[in-house]
Amino acid sequence: MSRLLHTTARWVTAFADLRRLAALAYLPRYLAHWFQYRRQSAQPAPLLDSYPCFGDWVASTPFDPHYFYQAAWLARRIAQANPVQHVDVGSDVRMIGVLSAFVSTEFVDFRPLQVQLPGLKCVAGNVAALDRATGSIHSLSCLHVIEHVGLGRYGDAIDPAGSEKALRELQRVLAPKGRLYLSTPVGRERVCFNAHRVFSPGTIVKLLSELRLLEFSLVDDAGRFLEKQDIEAANSLDYGCGLFILERP
Repeated sequence: MSRLLHTTARWVTAFADLRRLAALAYLPRYLAHWFQYRRQSAQPAPLLDSYPCFGDWVASTPFDPHYFYQAAWLARRIAQANPVQHVDVGSDVRMIGVLSAFVSTEFVDFRPLQVQLPGLKCVAGNVAALDRATGSIHSLSCLHVIEHVGLGRYGDAIDPAGSEKALRELQRVLAPKGRLYLSTPVGRERVCFNAHRVFSPGTIVKLLSELRLLEFSLVDDAGRFLEKQDIEAANSLDYGCGLFILERP
């Protein structure tokens, strides 16, 4: 029953963001604050210029544990490894902008990023068919990407083998002694069409059989960051985030 309720909630949310409707409960508080501000301020705050933000009255700063911890994890590992150049395929662009501040970074994305920033080169590319020579990249990352490939969510072609093709390409372009920093949802294996797939960590390691696993860390279902775990630690998860460092011998 729990899975049915979760599925129903996801479908309802796809058509109407219930969180925004619930936030309307804060409308009386907003209006009280507005009238209070108008009484105390010499600067006008006309209703026509209003910009109501109803969802930010929370006790602690909200964040997505997967994206927060994977960015912190990658930055620390790259700073420690200190590569001359780093290539990322499709990861969160906010993280890439920061990463490029201390390492020359090439960002490859199916939907190319249109920015100009020192230390950052942005190019179009497909993780399932990378335009790079075999064994040519020494430092490579791909965080929270492979699970989407082939589901059509981002305008890519439908391909049930999309994730496997992406992993084979990441493995192919990695240079000897090169390192791949990879993250993906881990736990009960399944396809959550058209959002993402969830993998067993063992499946990822098996599909990257030419590489050696150096580290597995994870974010668990409770949003806790657990460093340097055995891959079996994810077996009981439903939707965790697995963080892999793999090296070509």
